[in-house]
Amino acid sequence: MTHLTAPRPSPVPPPAPDDVPVQGRRSAALATAFVRGGVAACLGIGALAVLVTAVWISSPYPDGGADSALHTAAGLWLLAHGADLIRTDTVSGVPAPLGVTPLLLCVLPMYLAHRAARDTLDPGDTRPVPSPAGAVAAVTGGYLLVAAVVVIYTEAGAFPADLVSAGCWTPVTVFTAACVGAWSAHGRPLPGRGTAADALGAAGHALAALLGAGGLLVVGALLWHVGAVQMSLGALAGEWSGRLAVTLLALVLLPNAVVWGVAYGLGPGFVLGTGALVGPFGPLGHTATPARPDFPLLAALPGPGPAGWAHWAAGAVPVLAGLALGRRAGRSAYDRPARHAALAALGAAGFCGVAVALLTALAGGPLGAGRLAAFGPVWWQTGPAAALWCAVLGVPTALVVRAWGRWSARRATAARAVAARVMAAPVPAPAGKPGVGKPEAGKRGAGKPDAEQRSVRTGSARAWDVRTWGVRDRGARAWVRLVRRGGPPGPPSAAPTPGARPAPLPVPAPSPVHGGASAGALARLDALEALDALEGLDDDTGEDGYGVMPAAWEPPKPG
Repeated sequence: MTHLTAPRPSPVPPPAPDDVPVQGRRSAALATAFVRGGVAACLGIGALAVLVTAVWISSPYPDGGADSALHTAAGLWLLAHGADLIRTDTVSGVPAPLGVTPLLLCVLPMYLAHRAARDTLDPGDTRPVPSPAGAVAAVTGGYLLVAAVVVIYTEAGAFPADLVSAGCWTPVTVFTAACVGAWSAHGRPLPGRGTAADALGAAGHALAALLGAGGLLVVGALLWHVGAVQMSLGALAGEWSGRLAVTLLALVLLPNAVVWGVAYGLGPGFVLGTGALVGPFGPLGHTATPARPDFPLLAALPGPGPAGWAHWAAGAVPVLAGLALGRRAGRSAYDRPARHAALAALGAAGFCGVAVALLTALAGGPLGAGRLAAFGPVWWQTGPAAALWCAVLGVPTALVVRAWGRWSARRATAARAVAARVMAAPVPAPAGKPGVGKPEAGKRGAGKPDAEQRSVRTGSARAWDVRTWGVRDRGARAWVRLVRRGGPPGPPSAAPTPGARPAPLPVPAPSPVHGGASAGALARLDALEALDALEGLDDDTGEDGYGVMPAAWEPPKPG
């Protein structure tokens, strides 16, 4: 009978359609990401093809047809991803490598790959969203499929791609851009406040200072050698279309020149061919005869000869970077131990050195065979130099900035404590009332202020002097100006009487709960909040400020 009385198991309801993990939806999301990657690659190569075709159409004497222009656009697109090209139409007939990556061209393909991964993981999209790793892999795969087709296409042109470099650097570039896109789709999360986070922030400040100083160095060199730059431009092209093409090429390579300026300022400099080093701290601008092609940006390079003040001024580049790094690391660790500031500065120096080494590796490369096989900064020299400069200058600067911040905080805290005591102190009664502020006649010390009155007149004002204490609180500054002038100003609508002093702050009645001093302090705090919105209170009045307010025993001065 047990089988008749035992409760029957309830049937399990079928799962809802939304709860069923459908493999097809995930596959569709990955397929969409794959297509997005291919579309991003096509958009990049299409933009370059339009630009190169426009230059080819505007040229009155083109070297080839439209097919040659398209092959050139495909080669430039691969060059923007870090791949090397091989120039086959040389004078000697020997193929020559071309490995200088135009950094400005890298922006377009990397942005497109970044946007493809970010849009795939957009949480606002109603379509299924793949995992971050799956989105990055799918976008990278679709992009690389188009890149492989482009590599095969360039084999029939004048600038075929080097298969080894194209197979190594192109996937790294696309994968990095896709990872940054996935990071952006998740809100750009950063590590919490710690040594690594502070080091990354300080490294960013140092790298920005290096690039900014290097850009100023390049602009100054171009202006200094403006005549040579114009002559080089005129020698390369006579018609306006050719000059336009050369100018566009110079603009594309301008970020490379900025990185070269950074390498020059750091000390290692850069090479212009095998054995020809250009640096600021050597006895000569060049250690050998450089192999310098005729190009406007190269015409602004310093010539051979003894180093002068203009060469030594380039040493300000790493100094600015070290100071920026130390300032950022010190400000982020003012409430932490000194060890934290030093470690953050050292970590930032390491990060900055890695970033500079990567940029210099991309900004230089071979321009041909023979002596032109080495052209530009040497990454294994420039990266350690940047790290060394930032560490030597950044660590002491971080410690000094941290100590200064802690000292300023202590002074500000002490000034606020004095302010609280001043606001809590009772205000003396007006002159003329017996027993307050004026001693009785016949007693010793009659007519002289007592110690408390002297402190109200001089000590409080001096302790509250903003220029002495360095207080940055707006309410504190307004209160100091209020004490110096004898009271708050009247309403803006009322015209002030010439020579008359403003009335003192109203003294509220003593509070039975909190005491007489607390109510007066609260009233003064309300007055400080109102004074923040007023204008016309200026410390630069030309007066001493300490003896302006009359004491309680002195009658007001006539106007």
